[in-house]
Amino acid sequence: MIATPDLYAGTPDRRSPAEPDLLSEMLKSLRLTGSVFLSGCFSAPFGIVSPKYYEPGTPMAHLRHISIFHLIVTGSCTFEAANGERRDIAAGDLLFLPFADRHRFWKGEPLMMAEAGQIVQPSRIEGMWTVNYGGGGDELRMVCGFLESSEFLFAPVFRTLPTLIVEHTSQDKVGELIAATVREINLNIEASMPGSQAVLGRLMELLFVEVLRRHVARLPTGAKGWFAALNDPIVLKTLQLLHADPAHHWTVDRIADKTGSSRTVVAERFKTLLGRPPIEYLTSWRIQLAGERLRVGRESLSSISTGVGYQSEAAFNRAFKRVTGITPGKWRERAGSLAGFAIGSASS
Repeated sequence: MIATPDLYAGTPDRRSPAEPDLLSEMLKSLRLTGSVFLSGCFSAPFGIVSPKYYEPGTPMAHLRHISIFHLIVTGSCTFEAANGERRDIAAGDLLFLPFADRHRFWKGEPLMMAEAGQIVQPSRIEGMWTVNYGGGGDELRMVCGFLESSEFLFAPVFRTLPTLIVEHTSQDKVGELIAATVREINLNIEASMPGSQAVLGRLMELLFVEVLRRHVARLPTGAKGWFAALNDPIVLKTLQLLHADPAHHWTVDRIADKTGSSRTVVAERFKTLLGRPPIEYLTSWRIQLAGERLRVGRESLSSISTGVGYQSEAAFNRAFKRVTGITPGKWRERAGSLAGFAIGSASS
């Protein structure tokens, strides 16, 4: 993960100095990868339909996740998400679509809505596309990026996010720093210097982390889901315990003792916010960690099972298959082949 003290300085943070950053730890486990894939100039009138970037039928789709960023550099337009939500957006706005679903944007009264994949051209930066399209009027300049992660079956990070998050980057100090990052992305695109794609990817990852932090800080009282859990002292402490030492033989009684609460309160508040008991969550978190260890090396199944809290390889095999639907050996085989799999380009 990227750690930038200047950017995080203005972000609300409820942790004490000794507490682990649970959000960052979860994101590390998802192997977040960012990239910029499009630099576009659209002149009014124009209308663009952007396709769904990730189909459930893609091999191993349940093990991967794609999200989209749109960074508005200059100009304005109307944006419509897949669920019909419409927003008027302008320069300085940052749009985050956690599920990379079909969406569209327009200005004026275009004669037709053009499919994005039909109007893009390769740019000077490898792996990125450019587009110049429209009727010749007022211009909208936009930079588009994606974030890819290895979200596992249980991982709750994306699933409780709204369809569309819009950040108005001129509203506060941290927003201004986000806007500066957006400008840096745009400058790297224009310069087309060697290594630009790597720099752009890291900047996209940084933007993602900050958007999530701000989203957590703004959640209303009574919200549910993994992000809301970060605002509940007892559930947050429970999550910190489970994530810090997943191999420990945790029980709800032991968790309650560590959190200074009762067994009933821990169980009820955890299930209310996360929709499952603490120990069931722990099982899934152990499998998430095991899946990553299977992917990155040739460590023995016995070593991995012990490392994530199972006393026998057979117990680990049963738990792994129950969560993922496949055995650890099959997972390692498929994860190896998945490493070479890339998402479709913007023209697909």
